[in-house]
Amino acid sequence: MPNPAEPPQTVPPEAETHPGLLRRRSLLAGGMALVTVSALPGLARAASEQVRFFQIGTGTTGGTYFLIGGLLANAVSNPPGSRPCDRGGACGVPGLIVVAQATSGAVDNIGLMRSRRLESALVQADIAHLAMTGQDPFQKTAYPDLRAIANLYTETIHLVTRANSGIKNPADLKGKRVALGEQGSGTLVTARALLATYGLSEKTVKPFYLSPAAGGDRLEAGELDAFLIVGGYPLPAVADLARRLPIALVPFDDARAAQLMKRMPHFTETRIDADTYDGVPATRTLGVGGVWVVRGDLKPELVHDITAALWNEQTRSMLDNGHPRGKSIQLATALSALPIPLHPGAERFYRAKGMIKGNEPAPKMPATH
Repeated sequence: MPNPAEPPQTVPPEAETHPGLLRRRSLLAGGMALVTVSALPGLARAASEQVRFFQIGTGTTGGTYFLIGGLLANAVSNPPGSRPCDRGGACGVPGLIVVAQATSGAVDNIGLMRSRRLESALVQADIAHLAMTGQDPFQKTAYPDLRAIANLYTETIHLVTRANSGIKNPADLKGKRVALGEQGSGTLVTARALLATYGLSEKTVKPFYLSPAAGGDRLEAGELDAFLIVGGYPLPAVADLARRLPIALVPFDDARAAQLMKRMPHFTETRIDADTYDGVPATRTLGVGGVWVVRGDLKPELVHDITAALWNEQTRSMLDNGHPRGKSIQLATALSALPIPLHPGAERFYRAKGMIKGNEPAPKMPATH
């Protein structure tokens, strides 16, 4: 973390030795600039206040994590010298400057947290569970100290094709050119589980490992038959593509999808509403929780204060007006189907709210089988 006595750095020093972070220099620098430029007068007036920096790993710019992460960063930031909360100013954690950092996705986020290059991240519930328990793709890099702040909202599986592709069921992907997500993304891990559910694999389709935006461009150019992305709708990459050509969403609504939900209870039945994307009817699909996770070694006081800032009234307004999925981020469902234990600081907040009673353990989803 940057030394509070030094000028803010736009990129952590570790970026020079981590190619993924180095590639994201401009996005991180831009995010820091947005936060710190407005804070400079306050920093000058309040040099004696402690300045702390905190990062949220998100995902690609074509997904929901990037946008939701920005909302969360604004909500819990409170640079020194900011106008007090009760006077219409920041209601975040005093002295905290938070950055939403673009990454390749959930698997990348877990690796960056393990190596202490990130303090927190947004990840799919299934990925968080696999990471903590050391299951594929984390057999050699288990992260048992991974902890949760909150379940945020349900992410939906999007299998996107051209409207006239003839692909009506996931099993129809056999032999097709399919983008399964970038290396390091949670989408790729989920895509492999989905292919296996339908008797397919990366050997029975023609796999591509692309970002959602690149997948949409290749689909439009006729170089792909389908691409898969997991995220809270509406997804920018899918919405942009739907404005450029007629698309279809392939449903996950058959017996094999039901078998997957039974085998992996992190997945639930859900749907993407009609006209979420231009000309696309309501589509039944699978959903999985999007969870805000943190390193277990963070101080409980800090995580408690971040959790409290997440659920204050000012944040409610920011979430409701900042993104369509923001309205789904509710205190009432913060503890629903958590795939990993709560951080002690977050747990203290929920106990004080009466959401965890007495000595009862914090809620946690049963292990998958």
